[in-house]
Amino acid sequence: MLEFATDLVQHRQTLVQQYPSGVPSTKPRKVKNSPEHDYSEEAAKRRMAEKFRAAAERPLWTGTANPEAEILPHIYTSSSMTHNHSVSTFGSKYLLPLGTIRQQHDDYEEVTVPPARTVPPRPTERLIPCSELPPLAQGSFPGYKSLNRIQSIVYHTAFKTNENMLICAPTGAGKTDVAMLTILRAIDQHRSGVATDIAGSINRDEFKVIYVAPMKALAAEIVRKLGKRLAWLRIKVRELTGDMQLTKAEIAETQIIVTTPEKWDVVTRKPTGEGELATKVKLLIIDEVHLLNDERGAVIETIVARTVRQVESTQSLIRIVGLSATLPNYIDVGDFLRVSRREGLFYFDSSFRPVPLEQHFVGVKGKAGSPAAKRALDKTAYHFVSELAREGHQVMVFVHSRKDTVKSAESLKEFATLEADLDIFDCRHDPQFEFHRREIGKSKNKEMKQLFDYGFGIHHAGMLRSDRNMMERLFEAKVIKVLCCTATLAWGVNLPAHGVIIKGTQLYDPSQGKFVDLSVLDVLQIFGRAGRPGMETSGVGFICTSDDKLPHYLEAVTAQHPIESKFAHGILDSLNAEIALGTVTNVAEGAEWLSYTYLFVRMRKNPMVYGMTHDDPVNDPDLTERRHSMITIAGRKLAAAGMVQFNEDKGSFDITDIGRIASKYYVRHASIEVFQKEFRPKMTEADVLALLSMSTEFEQVQVRENEVEELKALEADMPCQVKGGTDTSAGKVNILLQAHISKRTVDDFALVSDMLYSAENGGRIIRSLLEIALSRKWANASNVLMAMSKSVEKRMWGYEHPLIQFDLSTDVIYCLGRWADEFEISELASMTAADLGKLIHLNERHGAALRKAARQFPCLSISSQLRPLSHELLQIRLLVEPTFDWSNKIHGSAEPFWIWVEDDSGTNILQLTKILIQQNTTSLTIDFVIPMTSSQAPFVIARAISDRWIGAETEVTVEFDNLKMPAAPLRRTPIVDLPLLRTDLHILDNKTRGVFAKFRQFNSIQMQCFWPAFNTDVNMLISSSASSGKTQLAMLAICRSIRFQKRVLVVVPRLDDARNIFHRLRQDIKVGVNLVNHPDKFDDHTSLLSVVTATDLLNSLIRERRSSLLTTLGLVVFEDLELLDPTYEIAASLLLQAIQTLPIRVVGVAAALNNGEALADWLGIRKDFSYCFPPVERDQALSITFQTFTIPYSAALMRAMAKPVYDTIRANSRGENSIVFVPSIGQCSAVLSDLIKQCTLSMNLRGFLGEDVSEELLESYVSQVKSSDIRDGIMRGLVVWHGRMNHADRLLSLRLFAEGIVRVLITPRESCWTVPVRAGLVIVMGTQYTVQKISGNSDAEQKIERYVAEYSVHELVRMEGRAVRHGKIGRLHILCQAEHRDTYMRFLTDGLPLESQILGDTTGELGSDVLQTWVKQNRSKGLIKTRQDVMDLLSSTFLAYRLEHNPTYYDAPEHSPVYLSRVVDALWERSETGERST
Repeated sequence: MLEFATDLVQHRQTLVQQYPSGVPSTKPRKVKNSPEHDYSEEAAKRRMAEKFRAAAERPLWTGTANPEAEILPHIYTSSSMTHNHSVSTFGSKYLLPLGTIRQQHDDYEEVTVPPARTVPPRPTERLIPCSELPPLAQGSFPGYKSLNRIQSIVYHTAFKTNENMLICAPTGAGKTDVAMLTILRAIDQHRSGVATDIAGSINRDEFKVIYVAPMKALAAEIVRKLGKRLAWLRIKVRELTGDMQLTKAEIAETQIIVTTPEKWDVVTRKPTGEGELATKVKLLIIDEVHLLNDERGAVIETIVARTVRQVESTQSLIRIVGLSATLPNYIDVGDFLRVSRREGLFYFDSSFRPVPLEQHFVGVKGKAGSPAAKRALDKTAYHFVSELAREGHQVMVFVHSRKDTVKSAESLKEFATLEADLDIFDCRHDPQFEFHRREIGKSKNKEMKQLFDYGFGIHHAGMLRSDRNMMERLFEAKVIKVLCCTATLAWGVNLPAHGVIIKGTQLYDPSQGKFVDLSVLDVLQIFGRAGRPGMETSGVGFICTSDDKLPHYLEAVTAQHPIESKFAHGILDSLNAEIALGTVTNVAEGAEWLSYTYLFVRMRKNPMVYGMTHDDPVNDPDLTERRHSMITIAGRKLAAAGMVQFNEDKGSFDITDIGRIASKYYVRHASIEVFQKEFRPKMTEADVLALLSMSTEFEQVQVRENEVEELKALEADMPCQVKGGTDTSAGKVNILLQAHISKRTVDDFALVSDMLYSAENGGRIIRSLLEIALSRKWANASNVLMAMSKSVEKRMWGYEHPLIQFDLSTDVIYCLGRWADEFEISELASMTAADLGKLIHLNERHGAALRKAARQFPCLSISSQLRPLSHELLQIRLLVEPTFDWSNKIHGSAEPFWIWVEDDSGTNILQLTKILIQQNTTSLTIDFVIPMTSSQAPFVIARAISDRWIGAETEVTVEFDNLKMPAAPLRRTPIVDLPLLRTDLHILDNKTRGVFAKFRQFNSIQMQCFWPAFNTDVNMLISSSASSGKTQLAMLAICRSIRFQKRVLVVVPRLDDARNIFHRLRQDIKVGVNLVNHPDKFDDHTSLLSVVTATDLLNSLIRERRSSLLTTLGLVVFEDLELLDPTYEIAASLLLQAIQTLPIRVVGVAAALNNGEALADWLGIRKDFSYCFPPVERDQALSITFQTFTIPYSAALMRAMAKPVYDTIRANSRGENSIVFVPSIGQCSAVLSDLIKQCTLSMNLRGFLGEDVSEELLESYVSQVKSSDIRDGIMRGLVVWHGRMNHADRLLSLRLFAEGIVRVLITPRESCWTVPVRAGLVIVMGTQYTVQKISGNSDAEQKIERYVAEYSVHELVRMEGRAVRHGKIGRLHILCQAEHRDTYMRFLTDGLPLESQILGDTTGELGSDVLQTWVKQNRSKGLIKTRQDVMDLLSSTFLAYRLEHNPTYYDAPEHSPVYLSRVVDALWERSETGERST
């Protein structure tokens, strides 16, 4: 019949043509006299003879090559097993393995699949003895004589190559040992030959192995197995799942991490902390990869795609190994895992199972879930259990809830009693029975003891560990015939039996809120317990399901239907995660990302399943249009939810704060849509719980009738009102969350699961809501969410006493709440143990425990200082000090706190930051800059809230009663539209024309200041933006003085700048120039020009006699006055004091200031000649753009910035140079490497080389490079430049950049003062850097503290100046932390603040170190005899002037002379103390 049906299918076209009008009539009709219609026996014989003759005459080769099926070397399958034998388009019909028997019974239908015939060994096969393994491997296979057949076949590829692998084999075939071989390969590649022993030769810090297990229970078993077998190598194996978190230190010391797909997805989404793991991964093992067909398959696709892209982007090796059960389309899965079909793809059918397994699929008749069906299931299960027991076998019956273990055991016992079969389960004949009976008698589990006498046992996770262990021992000892257990036993414990029975396939899934089908993964794992090798010689597995589910399990377990992708269901959240990571920035990159998924593989193979036609892959083999369309549609949906900004014209994506938070906390986009509608700035605890419960993560949680009564009872005792009550899913989740916090117990087993699910997901989602509130600067909502988040995590309400969080005795906690509830924790901490014991009506020992807890409770003290920076900007400086006793056990490595400043109404957060308090932290200074308005509130609130501890909160009111803001600047100089003069006009003398010959004409600012600068001797101040030509105006004044043979003194704050000016003056003016670097050179009269730093000037002026140079001076130029530090201010004040009676001209030069007129008044410059241009007033067009990040400063932040920097450089106009400023010299090489990788990834082979640069020219330059680190960079148009480079390499880098051969220069932050080149694009790659601080007095007490510092605004202005070029457009692009953007933008557009620093940062009335040193030295030399001398100096400083106009900045509420007198007194007393100690 089968051959006849096949023949019909092959000739269907002929039949259609023969009978175009349908099935022929059965009535006899006249047949034409034609051989084609002659169906006689003779005619049939004649036709067959003609066919044979034609076949004999046909040539052996036709000359046309037909494609042959690919024969792969490592595919092992028997003829008895059929794979992917579908006989319908969608695979709904298929052929079962040969020998399958289908039987019908009254209560059920049974399909028996026999064990597969063993595949005969190939000629080259042999089992590899463990004695032939290297010592590293031998020690990790203890007790093994040889590898089994599968392990021997894959050994060479697994242990001796780095090939990606896919191993498809039945459960129990030894796949875990194959994974062990790949792990040993990774370990072997990270060994050094120095150590004598194997364990000592392993470089443990250089690699990580990630083992992705499908379930937490399996993860725990894998940790136990691998940890035990690798302990001799001192390799640490740890679990990283939702239940098991690891600290940074634990991650660092762990080599193998076992995790779940969801957890690894979360980890690799993070750029810092756990996310940094991904950078060290060398091997990724994915167990049960056939779960691609499951709802969780989208997560596996995501992590594989991310890993493969990481390999390509970092050019590093991460080996991927997939372990799978037998599946039909293994080639597709191998292609997805980037496995070589001929080298790394291994397929072993079920005949490779170590113990042959006979599988029985039983479909119980009746309506699923009905009482009749349940009775039929019980009866059917007993039938199979009794058959196996009668044959003398042990049986494991798997059920799906804890209660069902007892119910099923009782049911089996009842059936046995009715059938008079109790004797077949009786184990009393065992000689050890009485011993074990006495042992079990010690248990408190009544059901367990009762069932034992009848040969039955129970096992589930709700039992005591001791009882579970006892059940396992009794079953192993064969004094129990039947063990009723849950699936956790199949995953967590290796306890086999001859027969396993799965009783029912419906189980409750709290994540979906309903009963679902038992997963195929669980079925395979349970069947794997039947006949484990070495313990059973055969095995039999039964799965009893409903008759409608029978085809599903037949298809899935016998692996007949190809597995498809589920990625389309999760594409939105996965795409958002990639955009947040920065790996997808536009539609094209998103489409490329899709090409790494299993979805892409299957869309080309089976397009109709994914809504496509068969012609789509033919017309577009790479599915480019389809992928672009999918990404565009997904981008629109994410943009509608506010998670990304999608520019459809450019096809670009930019992540928003909400999108980043959703990615970080694994929140679905549908939940974000709900939050966008319902989230409000002010919310109560009840509002927060209601919003949280509306999250779509809980949409599957359903209210069942049998739960309503218990839910109402719980609701009545809850502290917060429940919106929706027990009638809605959201109300149910709300009640369960409150019950979880209140530590209430529930009875219904489904409610228990729902409560655990709600709490597990609620903690994560409420954290996401907290970060959304913080990103929106909502103070009230943030405060409430912070408290609720900790309540869910700690399972206690905010109104409970905070000290409950400590491990105090029940008596202490009770008495604390009864007798000391009104006391503040600080009050308790200040009391003695005896007093506390009396207070809580207990003894002193209890008081000591309470006092210890109170003193260890994390508390901070906060003090504030107000620093007005301008008429509309106020800096609030907070001094934060920990006031608790540190305990490593309690506090760990650090205590995180949120610090913010909120408005007086408690509605809006003005500024915020997160800090870490560590054991050696004594104090932290935090500066917040807030805008001030004319209707400013009378105060703001500074708040510090612990991120972990309930009740650990400090609130300080910052009063503005004595705040006096400086007046708004009145003298802002606008640019006047004047004609621009050429520099070669004869109004300039010959020497001056020579100085300016390199310039064609003066710019607008220079024209406006030209006349007073060159034609008068008036004092001047030029304050303007970076690179606006103000230094050239000072040069005009210098040229005027030289023309009249007057000496010039140029004062510069920094030595590097002094050297640059010295060389420039000597080259341009061509007169004698003296660089004063020693006091003796200050009196050099041989040069008209002297350049001196502020430090050398101060040292010169401290000398006993005044310099004679001052009497011959004609001009003093103060350069870079925006850098006025204590040294510069004292030196300038002394100089101004010394020349105030002399006819000496003063010219001040500064960057654009927001209070430039104050500087002019101090220097004694008239208003008419004070030119204070705002930063926006400039001739050269300059744009300033920002890109913000929320990643803390770390190496991960620099990696996250690499791609945006690369994209910005590429988007820059062709031929334009770019300068990239990085935080430190050490990061130059790392950034260079990252940019080279980005060039490689985008196939930008020439990188950023100049257009006409030939390879020969490039090679000639590369050959001159001394350092090998930068050669690769030059080949891609990238160079680095910093002070530690070889001098020749530095010069070569500058030359290549200046000549346009390379177009990108990478340089550290500190080079902003010295780098001598400009560019059309300047990128500031981060605005933070690490500073080391040594604390402690003695060597033994000294500790190195590392903290993160911010770039100064002066440094940013210098970097900005590198983007200013005459006649060309420039751009400054700053990548910085989100909270700093507004402050930086304000200063860069409004001007820099300038205040005196002469009193030092502490604002104590002793003054800065420089001022104290100056007073001491001058007193010791007799130059200062009285306090009035010090007062005279201070009266001439910039400080004295600013005290009048901005007293709040200096904490000077009273009249400035009185305040200065107090400062002088303190300085005088300090200097006397110093003299006595000396």
